[in-house]
This record gives sequence, structure tokens and C-alpha cells, in this order.
Amino acid sequence: MKFAVLDFETTGTQSTDDIIQVGLAIIDHDLSISTVYSSMVKPGVPIPPFIEGLTGIKNEDVVDAPELDDVILEMIPLLEDAVLVGHNVGFDLGFLQRALDQTGYLAFTGRVLDTMDLLRIFFPNLSSYQLSMVSKDLGFVHDRPHQADSDALATAHVFLKCLEELNDLPLITVQRLSELFDNQDSDLGWYFDGVRMEKEAQPIQDLDEHRFFRQLALKVGDWNEILPAHEERGNMPLADVSFDEFLEQVKQNLRNLLPHYEEREPQNRMFEEVIKAMTDDKHLLIEAGTGTGKSLGYLLPSIYHSVKENDRVMVSTHTINLQEQLRERDIPLLTQVIPFTFRAAVFKGRQHYLCLRKFEHKINTKEFQSPKEDVLIAAQMIVWLNSTETGDDEELNMGNRGADFWETVASDTDSCLGRACPWFRKCFYHRAKHEAGTADVVITNHSKLFTDVKAGHQLLPAYDRLVIDEAHHLEDVAGKHLGMHMKYFTLVHPLLRLFKDSKNGQLAILRQQLGSSGNERGMDWAIAIDNLYPEIVDVKENWDKLSELLFALLPQRSDAAPGEAGQFTLRLLPEKQPTEWTVITDLENQIHIGLSQLIRKGEQVMNQIKESDEQLGTDSLVTDVSGLFKDLTVVRDDLRQFVKLESTDTVYWYEANGNYRSKSLQMYAVPVDVSKQLKEYFFDKKKSIILTSATLSIEKKFQYMIEQLGLVEAEKEGRLMTEQLSSPFNYREQSLLLIPRDFPSVKGSVGDAFFVDTLANSLAETAKATQGRMMVLFTSYRMLKQVYEPLKEKLSHSDIAVFGQGVDGGSRTKLTRRFQERSASVLLGTSSFWEGVDIPGEALTCLAIVRLPFQPPNHPLLEAKSERLKKEKKNPFMKLSVPQAVIRFKQGFGRLVRTSSDRGIVIVYDTRVIESYYGKHFLYSLPGPKMEHMPTEQMVPRITEWLSQAEPEKETVNQEGEQA
Repeated sequence: MKFAVLDFETTGTQSTDDIIQVGLAIIDHDLSISTVYSSMVKPGVPIPPFIEGLTGIKNEDVVDAPELDDVILEMIPLLEDAVLVGHNVGFDLGFLQRALDQTGYLAFTGRVLDTMDLLRIFFPNLSSYQLSMVSKDLGFVHDRPHQADSDALATAHVFLKCLEELNDLPLITVQRLSELFDNQDSDLGWYFDGVRMEKEAQPIQDLDEHRFFRQLALKVGDWNEILPAHEERGNMPLADVSFDEFLEQVKQNLRNLLPHYEEREPQNRMFEEVIKAMTDDKHLLIEAGTGTGKSLGYLLPSIYHSVKENDRVMVSTHTINLQEQLRERDIPLLTQVIPFTFRAAVFKGRQHYLCLRKFEHKINTKEFQSPKEDVLIAAQMIVWLNSTETGDDEELNMGNRGADFWETVASDTDSCLGRACPWFRKCFYHRAKHEAGTADVVITNHSKLFTDVKAGHQLLPAYDRLVIDEAHHLEDVAGKHLGMHMKYFTLVHPLLRLFKDSKNGQLAILRQQLGSSGNERGMDWAIAIDNLYPEIVDVKENWDKLSELLFALLPQRSDAAPGEAGQFTLRLLPEKQPTEWTVITDLENQIHIGLSQLIRKGEQVMNQIKESDEQLGTDSLVTDVSGLFKDLTVVRDDLRQFVKLESTDTVYWYEANGNYRSKSLQMYAVPVDVSKQLKEYFFDKKKSIILTSATLSIEKKFQYMIEQLGLVEAEKEGRLMTEQLSSPFNYREQSLLLIPRDFPSVKGSVGDAFFVDTLANSLAETAKATQGRMMVLFTSYRMLKQVYEPLKEKLSHSDIAVFGQGVDGGSRTKLTRRFQERSASVLLGTSSFWEGVDIPGEALTCLAIVRLPFQPPNHPLLEAKSERLKKEKKNPFMKLSVPQAVIRFKQGFGRLVRTSSDRGIVIVYDTRVIESYYGKHFLYSLPGPKMEHMPTEQMVPRITEWLSQAEPEKETVNQEGEQA
């Protein structure tokens, strides 16, 4: 079999555009690359500047190039009897067919394979399937991206790598893939079928590497074989070892392992404080600046304490990202340097784990919503099961449709068969739960902590000591979880999964099975299911009416530009309901009655089917349908709680987006003050809680956090320790903070024309002085959009690219990666870029903060908290708005200096930091950068001068500073 790997460069993406370069790599039957054909092609139109910039191919390169006829004539023999391969092959195939037609040849009718599909299936955990990224991840040199010959060669290497992976799979997996694509009329299915037949003719291999169960190959065995950590260790490694001795040994091992390892004084202080709090049964608030190494700062004492005292420690992070970082980076390092075996388990929310029973059912019945895409995701998962040890969705890159697919195969409480499930001992969720129960340290996240509280502590293993990382988010997460949050689709999804139409949905499939079971009661049940359909349709119609009514009540945004779809918010007050609320209450009542009848009748039928002693083979389906009825019960009760508006201690509001209207509806009922609940559930119950973050203090004091988190009593009783660790970085030398004191000010979230123009000018001039490498933080997405085009325009003649969050598409991670890969660029970001973005080194030299990050004063939660403070005769602005903004400001500032060798500039365009009475709270809270204010026009010369300071000069200043 011969493969022809094709790539075209073209004047655009439309089928009518012209080809400007061809690359073709031929792979022979022995899987060697025998030929690489390449040629420029003379187009009929000039090459647009965008394509010149992307490919590096200029008009002069194609002036004397051969005509399309001549190139196609040379290509035809190479394509003969070949399987065509391409990366996103539909694009190249379209251009090939048009070129063949134009030059008078017959269309290409051979088989076609896409490396995009193959990569997704065989490398399910790559973060990006872009050719240059893939080449890098798989270790190929791809020196000229977007040049056809280089792209074709890179694609050929990727293709061969995919074939290698396919060849290494166990026979049972290949059979499953072949079966999955059966009747798909796809060339991929044809190819898998050929590989299956080849494999079936070979002697059986790979019996040791995988566990085989119910026609699937798995990487891991039964979880009940895992012994508790202390049993596995056997002896007591820390019986006579003090913490200092243990620490010294670990540090020695770190020095041996990492040649550049240096002790950091702040980290040593953190070790001491954390172990002291754990030993003395106290709570600790500890602020650890960037560079402290706080993950190890709390992990080492936690591991020591849990192993020595046989007393498990729970560690909670705010984001799944940080959980993954601990799993991928910190724990493997500690495994190498701690002189005994310990176990750290990562435990996430249940919806992150694959339910093998649901997945098996899905691929056996081929119950796919959008067949072409879902078959690919299912194939990806069949292959992934050969390598995953966790069954965690974070390991998969499922593409855009992935979330909908995952929802149908994720583990959940309501449809779990427990010990009755054939997959019970292989179950990924129960494995994670068992590992957590047998581990010394369990790493979870804030969401799971509160889900556990709401579930009566049934989810997490028991613990008395807790470390909360990124603790400045704790209050926010507590509010969301101890309150109620519901979206439009929270009700629509379970309804659609029950019944989409007479052929789609769990009830429809169950009805078909019952109808064809031959069981005499089967027909009765099928009729009972038919009777449920109109009720589902009624509930859905009423819910749509209710959502539209709620959307119509939303006030239009006062600062929205004409025709702009903004984000709308409405707070609901228990004592002052809108006049239309009676109509909404009536509709909710109809939904409540409709859902109650549906759930009652539905559960009745499911129970009858469960209790019948006939072998119907419907157990799995009945369990899932029952689970969906339980989901609907929760939604019904949440909706009632929201519409009744009963509690004065709760803030009720809902919001929606102008583009998606009622379908983007989100409803909230959040406690005004969670400090009481935090005190009751955590600080009163647990022996020791360590709260850490880079931003806990305001002007070197912890008072704000102590009050917000419910630690006032612990402080009075002497059960609270506080510690502020200075960063090991020399901020005075490494960072310069500039404030243009004559900069225009702005009211609200929109800038006037003068402000936008002045800002775009200043940013453009600064970006030229720093050669890009600049991140600009906005507090409103509208202002970001206002500045994006003018800034792009002003930088269009330089080599500096501009990336805008929400404007250039892609997630935060993708944008950050593009910014890091292209050194001359400016990245504009809003809320999610203020923290958690880590860009060390040269890639980020300048950080611009456009406005101080105050929350909009009319946000319902802030409004309610402010009202409460006013009643207590306190100033809400100083007690709440300023502290919140200072913490966010410190987080933003923290993006700049990430390592001891980073140097950079921060510009604060908001003159309130030097003009207002509260400005000093922001500046005094920073870790001591050099601060200067000046007229705007003096900024760029100062930046240029500061950046050009020679290294030796820096050293002398440093010595003088120390002497002083």
C-alpha cells in the first residue's frame, strides 16, 4: 500500500482561491518516505499580505513559477494507486479536485485518511492538534510551518507515528475500533478493518501489559488490590525522626538530584510554621509570595505529619489546573527525594471520572447524537483505556463536542449500581475514592470540599487537618456551593436525554428494547413510557416560557453601545418582588406539578421493570433513566427555592447574555455571608487548617481575611497563627512600577474616544520600546474590545502581533501559548488573566494595568454585602470594595516576576492610585517594587533607559542596597 501525503499553500481558504505551493511526500509499502515533491505554483491573483505573513511566500517567489497545468502533470503519477493523506485533509482534497478539474483530468477517487482524526484517536491527550505543536510534542523537526513541503513531510512523520501506535494496540482494541466504524462508510473504518484482519492472522501478543474485561483492554487491574499506605510501608519510618532531621535529609536529596537547588529562607519559614500549626492544633493564615515554593512548603510538613502520626492530611486547591500541577510536577519530585514510600492521591468531583458501564453501553448500542463526531470521541476513549490509570477527563482532548459526549458517560451518584455493577472493581471513581481512603495525603479542590459538606461528609475520607491553597478564593467558592446555581440547560439536558424524539433519548431506546423483548408486560411498559412523552414536552414548553419571561424582565445595560448584546443582571429582593412575579410563580407551579407527575410515573415504571424477574437486558438503561429522574427532582426543588425568594440572608439574582438570550440564563441564590458556615463546618470542627495564597494581606494585615472567612473567634481564643513571608525575589531591582500622572480618567466600564486613543497610543509606543512581550489587563471586556482594533492599527507597520481574549478565539491556555511562542506580541486580557497565568522569563517584560480591579458596585452580591455593612454602621467601600480590589491588584501584579532572573515593568494607567485617599492601600500592598510617577510622554524614554541598564551596573546597585 502506498500513501501520498499532500499539502497545499493557497491565497485563501475559499474553494475559489489559488494554489501557490504544493508539497507531496510519498510513503512506500515498507513505510519509508521515498519521495518529497515540492513546487511553487503561479497564481492568477496577487498573494494577500496576510498569507505572505503566514507562509513567508511573497509575490516575487511565484512570478516565474510553473503554471498549475505543469505541476498537476508532475503530480498525477505520484498520486496513482495511493491513499491520500493530509492534516485536515478536506481542505487539500477540495483544492486538488478543483485543480484536476481545471486542468482537464478526472477527479481523485482513491481512499482518503486525515491525520487530524488519527491523532485524536491515538494521541488523545495532546493539548493541541495544530501541526507545529504536534511535531514538537512528538519530537520531529518541523522547521518551516506553513510551507507546503515542510508541512507535507511533518504530516508524513505524524502519520507514521499514528500507524506505529495503531500497530502496538492489543487485538481486542483494534477489533473494537473496526466494529465501531462498521457501517460508517468511512475510509478510516476500511483501514482499521484491514489492520484487524492482519492482526487476527498473527499469534496473540501483549497478554501481560493490559487487563482484558468485557471486550475492552484496560491499563489497570482491580482497585481493591491496593493496600493502605501504612500497610505497604510496613515499618514506621519516622518513629524517632524529628521534622528537622527529616527536612535535612530531603534537602540533601534535593541537592543531589537538582544541581541548581538553592534553599530559600521564606520556604524554610513556611516549613516551620506549617508543622507547628499541625502539631499544636492551630489554624494558620500564611501569605507566601511568588517564588517561595509554597507547594513544597505545605506538602513536606503534610507528608511528615500524616506518616508519623498516621493522620491523613487533606490538601485543597482552587483550580483543577493546580491539582494537575501537584500530580504531574510536585508529587513525582517528592517521590524521588523523600526517603520512604508515601502515597498522595488526587481526588476530584465525580463527574470527572468515566463510568465504564455507561461507556460500554454507549459503544454497544452506538447511541450517538452526532454520529460522525461521536464515533471519533468513542474511538479516542477506547484507545485511551489502554493507557489511563485514572479515567479522568482532564487527560483527554475531546474537541468541541466533547463536553456533551462526556456528560452521557461520566460517573454520577444517581445512576451508580455500586456493587451490583459488573464494572465495580474496575470503576475509576471508586478507584479514586479507595486510593484517597488509603493515602497519606489527599489532593482535592475547593468545590469538592463543599460538595462533601453538602453530602454529609460521605464523599471524602475523614480528615482533621486541611491545607487550603489559593485561599483567597475560598469565600467565593463557598458561596456558590452553599447556595444554589442553575442554568437554562440544567433542566433542558436531562429532559432531552430522556426524550429527544421517538427514536432518540434513553426512554425511546428503552421503549424499543421492551417492545422487541417478547415479554407480555413489555408492551404495557412501552405504552406507559409513551404516555410520559407529552408530559416531558409540556415541562420543556413551560420552562421555555418561564425563561423568556425572566429574560424580558432584565434591564437593558445602560453602558451598552447601540445594538450591542451585553451581559444583563437583575437582583431580586424578597420584600420587593417585580409585578410580573405572580405570572412567574404560576408558571413555576405548573412546571413543579408537571415534573412531580413525570418523576412519580417514571419511577413507578422503572421500579416495575427492575422488580420483574424476567431477563430483559435493560438493567443498565433503567438505572440511567432512574438517575435522570433523580436529577430532575433536584432541579425541581432548586427552581422552587429560587422563585419563592424566602430568605433575607440570601442574595437572589439571575443573569443572561444578549446574544443567546433566554438560553444563556443563569440563576443564583447565594448566602450573603458565608463566614458563619465556614466557621461551623471547618474552623470549629477541624484540628488544624492552613490557609495559604500569595494574596491574603492588605497593607501587611490579615484582618479582612480573618473577618470574611469566619476566623474572628479562633483569633480571640488564640487558635490562629498568622505569618507573612516576603518573596525571595529582589523586587526593587527586578521591577519598576510607573504611573503616568496626567493620564485621562474614565467613568464606568467604557472609555470615551479621547481616553481610548490616548491609551492605544501609549500602549503602542510602549510595546515598540519593549519589543512586544507585553500583557495588558482590563477590568471590562467592552474596553478591551474598544482598544483592540486601534492598537492593532497602530502596530500594523511593526512586527508586533496583538492577541485579544474573546476576540481572537481560543481558550486562555491557547492564547497564553500563542503569546509565549511569538515573542513580539501584546496580549489583551480581562478577568481570567489577572491570576493563574504563568509566563516566566523573557516572554513577559511589561505588564499594563488599565484600571484598578474594582468589582462593579451594582453586582448583586456586592450590593447585598454593602447593605449589610451599612446597617452595621461600617463603610462598605473601605471594608469590602477596596480589600477585594487590592487582592486582585496584587494577583495581577504577580504575573510579572515569576523567577529570580525575571525583570520587568508595570504601568498603572489608573491615576487614582496616587490621587485618591485609598490609593495607598494598593501601592503599600505590593512587595516593594521601585515606584515612579511622571507625565505620560516621559514614560517610554524611562522604560528604554531602565531596560537597557547593563547587568554589572545592576550588581553594584544591589551591593549598595545591601550596605544601606
